[in-house]
Amino acid sequence: MLWWQNLLFSLIEGLTEYLPVSSTGHLMMTNYLLGIDPKETDTYIIGIQLGAILSVLVLYPKKFFNFSDLTFYYKLLVAFIPAAVLGLLFDDYLEKMLQEPAIVGFMLIAVGIVLLFIDTWLPGGEKTVDELDYKSAFIIGFAQCFAMIPGVSRSASAIIGGLFCKLKKTEATEFSFFLAVPTLCAAAGYKLLKNYDSLDTSQLKDIAIGNLISFVVAVFAIKFFINIVKKYSFRVFGIYRIIIGAVFLTILFL
Repeated sequence: MLWWQNLLFSLIEGLTEYLPVSSTGHLMMTNYLLGIDPKETDTYIIGIQLGAILSVLVLYPKKFFNFSDLTFYYKLLVAFIPAAVLGLLFDDYLEKMLQEPAIVGFMLIAVGIVLLFIDTWLPGGEKTVDELDYKSAFIIGFAQCFAMIPGVSRSASAIIGGLFCKLKKTEATEFSFFLAVPTLCAAAGYKLLKNYDSLDTSQLKDIAIGNLISFVVAVFAIKFFINIVKKYSFRVFGIYRIIIGAVFLTILFL
Protein backbone atom coordinates (compact mmCIF):
# COMPACT_ATOMS: atom_id res chain seq x y z
CA MET A 1 0.00 0.00 0.00
CA LEU A 2 1.30 3.43 -0.94
CA TRP A 3 1.75 5.98 1.86
CA TRP A 4 -0.97 8.28 0.57
CA GLN A 5 -3.41 5.38 0.33
CA ASN A 6 -2.74 4.50 3.96
CA LEU A 7 -3.25 8.13 4.92
CA LEU A 8 -6.52 8.34 2.99
CA PHE A 9 -7.94 5.11 4.41
CA SER A 10 -6.93 6.10 7.96
CA LEU A 11 -8.50 9.55 7.68
CA ILE A 12 -11.73 8.03 6.40
CA GLU A 13 -11.79 5.44 9.19
CA GLY A 14 -11.22 8.05 11.89
CA LEU A 15 -13.81 10.43 10.47
CA THR A 16 -16.57 7.89 9.87
CA GLU A 17 -16.23 5.17 12.54
CA TYR A 18 -18.50 6.90 15.06
CA LEU A 19 -20.70 8.82 12.64
CA PRO A 20 -23.87 7.02 11.44
CA VAL A 21 -22.54 6.81 7.89
CA SER A 22 -20.71 3.42 7.86
CA SER A 23 -16.94 3.51 8.02
CA THR A 24 -16.66 0.07 6.40
CA GLY A 25 -18.90 1.22 3.59
CA HIS A 26 -16.77 4.30 2.96
CA LEU A 27 -13.58 2.24 2.99
CA MET A 28 -15.09 -0.26 0.54
CA MET A 29 -16.13 2.57 -1.79
CA THR A 30 -12.60 3.99 -1.57
CA ASN A 31 -11.23 0.56 -2.43
CA TYR A 32 -13.39 0.40 -5.53
CA LEU A 33 -12.63 3.95 -6.68
CA LEU A 34 -8.89 3.36 -6.30
CA GLY A 35 -9.10 0.07 -8.17
CA ILE A 36 -7.74 -1.96 -5.25
CA ASP A 37 -8.70 -5.62 -4.90
CA PRO A 38 -10.82 -5.77 -1.70
CA LYS A 39 -9.20 -9.08 -0.76
CA GLU A 40 -5.92 -7.20 -0.35
CA THR A 41 -7.31 -4.76 2.21
CA ASP A 42 -10.03 -6.63 4.13
CA THR A 43 -7.73 -7.36 7.11
CA TYR A 44 -6.27 -3.84 6.98
CA ILE A 45 -9.74 -2.23 7.01
CA ILE A 46 -10.73 -4.13 10.15
CA GLY A 47 -7.29 -3.72 11.74
CA ILE A 48 -7.18 0.08 11.68
CA GLN A 49 -10.39 0.24 13.72
CA LEU A 50 -8.33 -0.31 16.87
CA GLY A 51 -7.01 3.24 16.75
CA ALA A 52 -10.50 4.68 16.53
CA ILE A 53 -11.51 2.54 19.51
CA LEU A 54 -8.82 4.07 21.72
CA SER A 55 -10.25 7.53 21.13
CA VAL A 56 -13.32 6.58 23.19
CA LEU A 57 -11.12 5.55 26.12
CA VAL A 58 -9.29 8.87 25.98
CA LEU A 59 -12.42 11.02 25.68
CA TYR A 60 -14.52 9.17 28.26
CA PRO A 61 -12.05 7.86 30.87
CA LYS A 62 -14.28 8.59 33.89
CA LYS A 63 -17.30 6.88 32.37
CA PHE A 64 -15.45 3.92 30.90
CA PHE A 65 -13.11 3.24 33.80
CA ASN A 66 -15.57 3.64 36.65
CA PHE A 67 -14.85 0.36 38.43
CA SER A 68 -17.03 1.36 41.38
CA ASP A 69 -20.09 0.33 39.34
CA LEU A 70 -19.55 -2.97 37.54
CA THR A 71 -23.11 -3.06 36.19
CA PHE A 72 -21.95 -0.77 33.36
CA TYR A 73 -19.54 -3.48 32.19
CA TYR A 74 -22.17 -6.19 32.58
CA LYS A 75 -24.49 -4.20 30.32
CA LEU A 76 -21.73 -3.82 27.74
CA LEU A 77 -21.09 -7.56 27.90
CA VAL A 78 -24.78 -8.36 27.38
CA ALA A 79 -24.95 -5.90 24.46
CA PHE A 80 -21.77 -7.39 22.96
CA ILE A 81 -22.97 -11.02 22.99
CA PRO A 82 -25.24 -10.88 19.88
CA ALA A 83 -22.44 -9.50 17.68
CA ALA A 84 -19.92 -11.99 19.08
CA VAL A 85 -22.18 -14.99 18.40
CA LEU A 86 -23.43 -13.93 14.97
CA GLY A 87 -19.99 -12.72 13.92
CA LEU A 88 -18.46 -16.14 14.59
CA LEU A 89 -21.35 -18.06 13.03
CA PHE A 90 -21.43 -16.04 9.80
CA ASP A 91 -17.77 -15.02 9.50
CA ASP A 92 -17.25 -16.56 6.05
CA TYR A 93 -20.46 -15.08 4.68
CA LEU A 94 -19.62 -11.66 6.10
CA GLU A 95 -16.20 -11.76 4.43
CA LYS A 96 -17.90 -12.43 1.08
CA MET A 97 -20.13 -9.37 1.56
CA LEU A 98 -16.98 -7.24 1.96
CA GLN A 99 -16.22 -8.08 -1.68
CA GLU A 100 -19.57 -6.71 -2.94
CA PRO A 101 -19.45 -2.90 -3.25
CA ALA A 102 -23.01 -2.62 -4.61
CA ILE A 103 -24.36 -3.66 -1.20
CA VAL A 104 -22.80 -0.53 0.28
CA GLY A 105 -24.59 1.85 -2.07
CA PHE A 106 -28.00 0.31 -1.48
CA MET A 107 -27.56 0.16 2.30
CA LEU A 108 -26.32 3.75 2.49
CA ILE A 109 -29.54 4.88 0.82
CA ALA A 110 -31.84 2.55 2.78
CA VAL A 111 -30.52 3.54 6.23
CA GLY A 112 -30.27 7.15 5.05
CA ILE A 113 -34.04 7.15 4.49
CA VAL A 114 -34.53 5.76 8.00
CA LEU A 115 -32.38 8.54 9.47
CA LEU A 116 -34.50 11.16 7.70
CA PHE A 117 -37.45 10.17 9.86
CA ILE A 118 -35.83 8.61 12.93
CA ASP A 119 -36.38 11.70 15.09
CA THR A 120 -40.12 11.38 14.45
CA TRP A 121 -40.37 7.59 14.61
CA LEU A 122 -38.07 7.16 17.61
CA PRO A 123 -37.67 10.45 19.49
CA GLY A 124 -36.03 8.60 22.37
CA GLY A 125 -36.88 9.12 26.01
CA GLU A 126 -35.36 10.29 29.25
CA LYS A 127 -33.37 7.21 30.25
CA THR A 128 -29.65 7.38 30.92
CA VAL A 129 -27.18 4.54 30.46
CA ASP A 130 -27.24 4.03 34.25
CA GLU A 131 -30.99 3.34 34.02
CA LEU A 132 -30.63 0.89 31.15
CA ASP A 133 -31.74 -2.66 32.02
CA TYR A 134 -30.17 -5.85 30.67
CA LYS A 135 -33.03 -6.58 28.29
CA SER A 136 -32.60 -3.17 26.69
CA ALA A 137 -28.82 -3.66 26.52
CA PHE A 138 -29.39 -6.92 24.64
CA ILE A 139 -31.83 -5.22 22.24
CA ILE A 140 -29.24 -2.53 21.46
CA GLY A 141 -26.61 -5.21 20.92
CA PHE A 142 -28.92 -7.12 18.60
CA ALA A 143 -29.68 -3.93 16.66
CA GLN A 144 -25.95 -3.37 16.26
CA CYS A 145 -25.71 -6.69 14.40
CA PHE A 146 -27.44 -5.23 11.37
CA ALA A 147 -24.20 -3.31 10.81
CA MET A 148 -22.58 -6.58 9.74
CA ILE A 149 -24.10 -5.71 6.38
CA PRO A 150 -21.62 -3.28 4.76
CA GLY A 151 -23.06 0.21 4.46
CA VAL A 152 -25.50 -0.03 7.36
CA SER A 153 -23.28 1.57 10.07
CA ARG A 154 -22.58 0.12 13.49
CA SER A 155 -23.13 3.42 15.28
CA ALA A 156 -26.42 4.09 13.46
CA SER A 157 -27.74 0.62 14.34
CA ALA A 158 -26.75 0.92 18.00
CA ILE A 159 -28.15 4.45 18.28
CA ILE A 160 -31.47 3.38 16.75
CA GLY A 161 -31.54 0.50 19.22
CA GLY A 162 -30.89 2.92 22.07
CA LEU A 163 -33.65 5.28 20.96
CA PHE A 164 -36.03 2.32 20.71
CA CYS A 165 -35.17 1.54 24.34
CA LYS A 166 -36.04 5.13 25.33
CA LEU A 167 -32.52 6.43 25.94
CA LYS A 168 -31.88 10.14 25.50
CA LYS A 169 -30.31 10.95 22.13
CA THR A 170 -26.95 11.84 23.64
CA GLU A 171 -27.04 8.78 25.92
CA ALA A 172 -27.89 6.46 23.01
CA THR A 173 -25.05 8.01 21.03
CA GLU A 174 -22.52 7.66 23.84
CA PHE A 175 -23.57 4.07 24.58
CA SER A 176 -22.92 3.28 20.91
CA PHE A 177 -19.40 4.65 21.45
CA PHE A 178 -18.85 2.48 24.53
CA LEU A 179 -20.25 -0.62 22.81
CA ALA A 180 -17.77 -0.08 19.99
CA VAL A 181 -14.88 -0.90 22.35
CA PRO A 182 -15.60 -4.62 22.95
CA THR A 183 -17.20 -5.08 19.53
CA LEU A 184 -14.42 -3.58 17.44
CA CYS A 185 -11.64 -4.93 19.66
CA ALA A 186 -13.03 -8.44 19.19
CA ALA A 187 -13.52 -8.00 15.44
CA ALA A 188 -10.08 -6.49 14.85
CA GLY A 189 -8.32 -8.91 17.19
CA TYR A 190 -9.99 -11.95 15.61
CA LYS A 191 -9.23 -10.74 12.08
CA LEU A 192 -5.58 -9.97 12.84
CA LEU A 193 -4.99 -13.27 14.62
CA LYS A 194 -6.73 -15.21 11.88
CA ASN A 195 -4.62 -13.65 9.12
CA TYR A 196 -1.43 -12.85 11.04
CA ASP A 197 0.67 -15.48 9.24
CA SER A 198 -0.23 -13.98 5.86
CA LEU A 199 0.72 -10.42 6.86
CA ASP A 200 4.23 -9.23 6.05
CA THR A 201 6.22 -6.52 7.86
CA SER A 202 5.09 -3.82 5.44
CA GLN A 203 1.41 -4.63 5.98
CA LEU A 204 1.79 -4.66 9.76
CA LYS A 205 3.52 -1.28 9.54
CA ASP A 206 0.64 0.10 7.45
CA ILE A 207 -1.86 -1.12 10.05
CA ALA A 208 0.15 0.43 12.89
CA ILE A 209 0.40 3.82 11.14
CA GLY A 210 -3.25 3.59 10.14
CA ASN A 211 -4.26 3.06 13.76
CA LEU A 212 -2.31 6.10 14.91
CA ILE A 213 -3.92 8.36 12.32
CA SER A 214 -7.44 7.00 12.84
CA PHE A 215 -7.06 7.51 16.59
CA VAL A 216 -6.22 11.22 16.27
CA VAL A 217 -8.94 11.89 13.70
CA ALA A 218 -11.60 9.94 15.64
CA VAL A 219 -11.06 12.12 18.72
CA PHE A 220 -12.19 15.17 16.76
CA ALA A 221 -14.93 13.27 14.91
CA ILE A 222 -16.56 12.15 18.18
CA LYS A 223 -16.59 15.69 19.56
CA PHE A 224 -18.10 16.94 16.32
CA PHE A 225 -20.78 14.24 16.31
CA ILE A 226 -21.86 14.86 19.90
CA ASN A 227 -22.26 18.58 19.19
CA ILE A 228 -24.37 17.80 16.12
CA VAL A 229 -26.61 15.43 18.10
CA LYS A 230 -27.13 18.02 20.85
CA LYS A 231 -28.05 20.83 18.47
CA TYR A 232 -29.58 19.14 15.44
CA SER A 233 -31.25 15.93 14.25
CA PHE A 234 -29.90 12.85 12.47
CA ARG A 235 -31.52 14.10 9.26
CA VAL A 236 -28.31 15.69 8.01
CA PHE A 237 -26.60 12.30 8.07
CA GLY A 238 -29.56 10.73 6.29
CA ILE A 239 -29.30 13.27 3.49
CA TYR A 240 -25.57 12.72 3.21
CA ARG A 241 -25.99 8.92 3.05
CA ILE A 242 -28.63 9.10 0.32
CA ILE A 243 -26.52 11.45 -1.82
CA ILE A 244 -23.24 9.54 -1.44
CA GLY A 245 -24.99 6.18 -1.94
CA ALA A 246 -26.74 7.36 -5.10
CA VAL A 247 -23.52 8.84 -6.52
CA PHE A 248 -21.60 5.62 -5.80
CA LEU A 249 -24.24 3.39 -7.41
CA THR A 250 -24.27 5.65 -10.45
CA ILE A 251 -20.49 5.29 -10.79
CA LEU A 252 -20.73 1.55 -10.14
CA PHE A 253 -23.30 0.79 -12.80
CA LEU A 254 -22.38 3.31 -15.49
